Amino acid sequence: MVSLKLQKRLAAAILHCGRRKLWLDPAEVNHVAMANSRKEVRNLIKDGMVLRRSTKLHSRFRARQALEAKRNGRHTGYGKRSGTKEARLPTKVLWMRRMRVLRRLLRKYRESKKIDKHVYHETYMKVKGNVFRNKRGLMESIHRLEADKRRDNALIYQLEAMRSQSKDNSQRMKVSLRREECSPHPLLLV
Repeated sequence: MVSLKLQKRLAAAILHCGRRKLWLDPAEVNHVAMANSRKEVRNLIKDGMVLRRSTKLHSRFRARQALEAKRNGRHTGYGKRSGTKEARLPTKVLWMRRMRVLRRLLRKYRESKKIDKHVYHETYMKVKGNVFRNKRGLMESIHRLEADKRRDNALIYQLEAMRSQSKDNSQRMKVSLRREECSPHPLLLV
């Protein structure tokens, strides 16, 4: 068999690829062996006796499929875990996320005048003290506080109304008593 070492080297240099990527026509081996210059190798390439093989594709289909399954919660058992629970998702990160969510909600409520500064401060300190597990718990607590506040205000208003009414009544009584004292008794008039 004829050695095509030179031709392969020249063709690889011309086609900008490795020698393994070349295809030399097995039917034209003798014709290819005659070419000993770059010009002749170029002519062989033009004639189709020397070709560059197409690059093999590395499909990502299976990788994408596995990733999709992982997103759906598959392949995450104990056997697939290499780090500790803390290393995989630190509790500090969870805490920070929760704090940011709850504090953002409190800020929004305060700016939209849903809560006043006193309620804001009270709930802020509770948030910091790990009282609320999530946003819903905080919202329910705020609604409860606001309802209590409204109830207290209504009671105070009612008490004030009753006081003022009793005051008016007592004044009326005093006035009527004075009138009775000043006016002569109807039996004494006879």
